[in-house]
Amino acid sequence: MTEIFRRPGRRQPTLLSLVLTCAMLFPLTSAWATQQPDPEVREALMKTVNESESFVDRFDAEVWLVDMSARMERYIKDPKIRLNFLKMVHMEATRADLSPELVLSVIHVESLFNRYAISSVGAQGFMQIMPFWKEEIGRPDDNLMNTGTNLRYGCTILKHYLNKEKGNLLRALARYNGSLGKTWYPEKVMNAWERYWFVKY
Repeated sequence: MTEIFRRPGRRQPTLLSLVLTCAMLFPLTSAWATQQPDPEVREALMKTVNESESFVDRFDAEVWLVDMSARMERYIKDPKIRLNFLKMVHMEATRADLSPELVLSVIHVESLFNRYAISSVGAQGFMQIMPFWKEEIGRPDDNLMNTGTNLRYGCTILKHYLNKEKGNLLRALARYNGSLGKTWYPEKVMNAWERYWFVKY
């Protein structure tokens, strides 16, 4: 089962090593006050949200689903809703070539698994997507409270920033949050990953 969810030979980073790396790689600049439309992100979103909504899950995810469902029970009580949510997270994370556990950690920090969360600046849903992205890619009718739509946007944006930062997860997470140059947000996500969502199998 390991090769399904983690690339062979790829170890999960420890928080300490990530914090030390972060200290060396982050420039001492002020954080972005708000996220701004990025033409490259817009292009990536346009490509992915217009793809077919139907995906075939080719992986036997039973072990992962049972494990993650037990961990998530405190946040999403209904077992059917919880399992459906986890399937969608796994599908969208895999489509974007992201770790599903990383995506769960981002959601944990962003919305604490509240589908209807709205931030003080208007970010919406599980992955706290800013509504301006809908206009940027010409899909004003997209519902960011829809779980699949929210996950598609969020995973696409995070993957774009990870590519932009050449695999530097800490900087990619900071970009996702709009706080490039600060370490607090990446540290929160990595803490959630290690404490709640890390897998050893």
